[in-house]
Amino acid sequence: MAEIDHIVIGCATLEQGARYVEELLGVKPVKGGQHTGLGTHNMLLGLGSGCYLEIIAADPDQPEPAQPRLFDLDEAGMKTMLEAEPRLVAYVASTPALDAVVARLGPSHSGEIRAMTRGNFAWRMAFPPQRTDMDNLIPPLIQWDSDKVHKHVKDSGWRLAALEAEHPETQALHTALAARGLGDVVKIRQSPHSRLIAHLRHKDGREATLTSA
Repeated sequence: MAEIDHIVIGCATLEQGARYVEELLGVKPVKGGQHTGLGTHNMLLGLGSGCYLEIIAADPDQPEPAQPRLFDLDEAGMKTMLEAEPRLVAYVASTPALDAVVARLGPSHSGEIRAMTRGNFAWRMAFPPQRTDMDNLIPPLIQWDSDKVHKHVKDSGWRLAALEAEHPETQALHTALAARGLGDVVKIRQSPHSRLIAHLRHKDGREATLTSA
């Protein structure tokens, strides 16, 4: 069974993303670090013991990576949108059996497993190939190989209350999520356009919404 590991906000620069999150949620994200070789760096905001919010941007201190940056950050349309304003771009689901899930789905659906590190943290991820990820509504799968980063991010008081996905092909999306153990985790709605929506709720009752469009 998979579960939501973190949600991802893309931005043109980390400074821009940090301001956006602080203005929206009233909490400063903390420094994450570099994804060496991937051309990105991040900041984090704790959403409780099992989930966090990641703010990610191209890292100007790294050379251009050999492969496109994660979460479509190099695509022209995405870059234009993020220059205007940070936005929710994706979510990531964790599984304790990454190899088994990828073997069952096949690399054409799940993507190849890639080993990644940031500082003392290590993990492996499988990204659905672009064009089959239904506009980032099918999440990458992650399995932590070492201590989870969640334990080291200060709790912000915010929680991920619900995650929704809108897409023209609801049955195909439901089938893909169910195959990853996420059939009951994400609420799916029919819409002519793709959109990811994250509803956050603070322990004091405040609510906020993040969207990809």
